[in-house]
Order: sequence, then C-alpha cells, then structure tokens
Amino acid sequence: MGDPILERLLSLARAHLGMEVAWLSVFKEGQQVIVAAEGALAEMNVVIGQGTELSQAFCTQVLAGRLGRVVTDARRHPIARELGATQELNIGSYVGAPWREADGTIGGMLCCLSRTPDPSLDDYSARYLGLLADLVTEHLGSPSARAGRQAEKQIRAVLDARAIRTVFQPVVRLADAGVVAYEALSRFDHPLSARPERAFAMAAGYGLGAELELMAAGGALSHLDLAPEGGWLGVNISADTVLNPAAPAVLMRHIGGPRILLEITEHTPVSDYRRLTAALRPLRAAGIFIGVDDAGAGFASLSHILHLQPDVIKLDIALVRGIDFDPVRRALARSLVGFAAEIGAVLVAEGVESRGERSALNDLGVRYGQGFLWGKPGPRDVWPHRAIESVDA
Repeated sequence: MGDPILERLLSLARAHLGMEVAWLSVFKEGQQVIVAAEGALAEMNVVIGQGTELSQAFCTQVLAGRLGRVVTDARRHPIARELGATQELNIGSYVGAPWREADGTIGGMLCCLSRTPDPSLDDYSARYLGLLADLVTEHLGSPSARAGRQAEKQIRAVLDARAIRTVFQPVVRLADAGVVAYEALSRFDHPLSARPERAFAMAAGYGLGAELELMAAGGALSHLDLAPEGGWLGVNISADTVLNPAAPAVLMRHIGGPRILLEITEHTPVSDYRRLTAALRPLRAAGIFIGVDDAGAGFASLSHILHLQPDVIKLDIALVRGIDFDPVRRALARSLVGFAAEIGAVLVAEGVESRGERSALNDLGVRYGQGFLWGKPGPRDVWPHRAIESVDA
C-alpha cells in the first residue's frame, strides 16, 4: 500500500514471530486480496494485488472457527492441508488476526507465514499479532489512511473503466527532422488526474503497478501501426512489471509488425538483474528492442545500461538542457556517444527544446532526438505517418 506505518507493522510482526512473510489483506468480492506484504515474497509465491478465493484461504477457516489463529504444521493439519492456499503458497506454518473497518466489520487479515512447520508458535503469538492487527485497525481509520484508500479507489476506478489515454511524441533524426519512431505516453483524466509518473508510482504502492502499466502498454501497442517503417514504437515499463507473469502475453501479442521498444523505467529499483535479464531474453528473441531511459541522470540508469546492454539509450533531459552552452554537459554527452557506438546502441537525446541544443547534439554525434522542438505529446491523429529508412545503430 506504500504506507510506511503498515510496512513497519508488517516488519515487526514478521521479525517478532520469526516468520518468512507478513501480509495485510482485504476482503473484496469473494476474495482475499493482499495489499501489503514484507519478506520472502517470491519464495512463497506471494504477489501483492493478487487475490485468493476466500473458500481456499486460511482466514475464512479461522474466522469460522474451524482453524485456530495459529497453525504450527499446515501440512499435517486435517483442514489446513486440504486448502488451496497451502499448496499454492507452500505454507508450513501460519498465524492470523483480523483487522476491522470503522463500522466494526472485519475488513481483512494480518497474517504471518513460513514454508516450514514451527512448533514454537503459541497463544502468545496469536495475541501479539492481534495487538498489531488492532493497530492496523486504528491506523486505517486515520485521515491519512482514509486519503490513501481514496487514492487506491481512484486507481481501481481507472483500471475498471480502462480510463487511460495514449499520446505520442516523435523521435526524429537530428540532421533533417525525419521521424524515425514514436514514444507512447499515458494520460489520466478524472478521477485520477495526477501526473503520469505520480499515478504509476501510486499504483505500485498499492500493489496495482503491474496491472496499470500492462493496461497502458496494451493500449499503446494497439497503435503499433503508427510506427514508421524501419522504426519503432516505445512503451514505458518498470522492471517489476517485466517480471510479472502476465507481461509476456501483453507484450508479445503484437509481434510480427513494427518494432516495439520497451523503455525500462526507474519507478522501482532493480534488486536482481539476473532475473530481469532472464525475463527479457525471450522478448528480445522475439524481436523486441530494450531501451534505458534517463542516461546520465544517476547511478540507476548506468546500472541498467551495464546489466541490460540496451538497444536504445536515452540521454536524460537534465543532460540535454543547455548543452549548447555547457562544456561539462557536452563532455559527458560525447562520452556516451562513444559508449553507445561501442556497444552498438542507438542514442536518443530527450527534452530537446531549442535549435541550439539540436545543433550541439548533432555536432557531438548524437543522431536522434525527442522534445518540444518538434512537438509535444499528442493524439496519434496530429502526427503524419512517414515511411523512412531503417534506423541502424
């Protein structure tokens, strides 16, 4: 949920009980949906935002009195071992406690679980987790938490209504302004009127980031025919979303037409580049380009470049802005021109706004640019569809 107080409570629960995962769930439309979690999530197949049928969840059995709030060995318990969640999440031991809405109804569960049995869990464990669940109840009734839930409702409303507009900005040859590609960008109307980067960050905080990003990417790729011949259409995607099991189906649905460029964003840090490169491998094999945004802006983008070996590198707007007057910016850009040539990548300067910047970049050997000098992002019908020569690095 992107809530530091809830994250702290989850961390306390897991650490005090010595368990691998702690999560907070809500009950919604016959499912238990995990909205915040901490610990060994990948190892236990725990996905924030994912739901489990209440009939197969531990919480239902706990609330019905068929399971105690503590299960020391789930695989030997006559009821727990038959539940779908036991197999799906590889549950060996469990402690759960309900939290309540302002009207007193049960809103969901605070749970801790591990892959192995744990005979040390006892009534004290249940009481301790119950105390933390009461703190969750108190916190979720606070004004800030209510505002957070309102923001989450807005994101869900966007998802339910598929209320995402796609706009496009051209990537051009600096030498003659010929259009070589487009970047697809998302815009949100009421009720989610936040800036796009803020909206995606909020969605990630509520466990809805991958769903929102994939919906945006799917909508953008339905316009793939806009890409010029030999060029590409760029869509933004975070590393976490690339790792989502639903991503390949969305991203590879349009293989066979114009090239797709996945621009890896920095919405979330990359903790395991090995997993990320493995997830990107089949996409690259299918012909999808990989791009890195914001080169020169900081350590994260340089780490992306070193680990991902991108096909396209985008110079950050902070490096491009005023480059015609700044020898330091020119020196850094010149080094990145040489680096891109060395690894066979296309270099694109973002945020070009003046002829002076365009001229300086062109003189440095940057071949392509994008920015307000050629047009602000707009609907596809404002852009001419030009056939151009293939763009090789």
